[in-house]
Amino acid sequence: MLLMCLIFSILAAVGNNDVIKMENQMVDETIFSKIIRKEIPADVVYQDELVTAFKDINPRAPIHILIIPNKLIPTLNDLVDEDERAMGRMFTVAKKIAQDAGIAEDGYRLIVNCNVHGGQEVYHIHMHLVGGKPLGPMLVN
Repeated sequence: MLLMCLIFSILAAVGNNDVIKMENQMVDETIFSKIIRKEIPADVVYQDELVTAFKDINPRAPIHILIIPNKLIPTLNDLVDEDERAMGRMFTVAKKIAQDAGIAEDGYRLIVNCNVHGGQEVYHIHMHLVGGKPLGPMLVN
């Protein structure tokens, strides 16, 4: 919830005309789109023609990086065959970032949320790379 408030605050500050997916509305633009185009600041750790990776502004672990496709794809349910290359690149970039950060050997977690019940807050597919400490159980009952 804090992340969502912060995102809406940032969007308001930059003059947001974005359309954010809420329930069944379509996404036109996201805060991540602006980060990809360098229209708003972010601590970018990797960028190529397919994906961009940057530090999460509300980290949940010592290492918390978001890896996103440069193409706006709202949810995993919106993937098409042509997106396979970018999705695969997200995983190889995660591996590279984990190695560069020195957390590959101890381990890390990759998380992708989908829609409301999955906990998705920004409707632009994104992978969380988290590590740098023991992360505990996957889900809490």
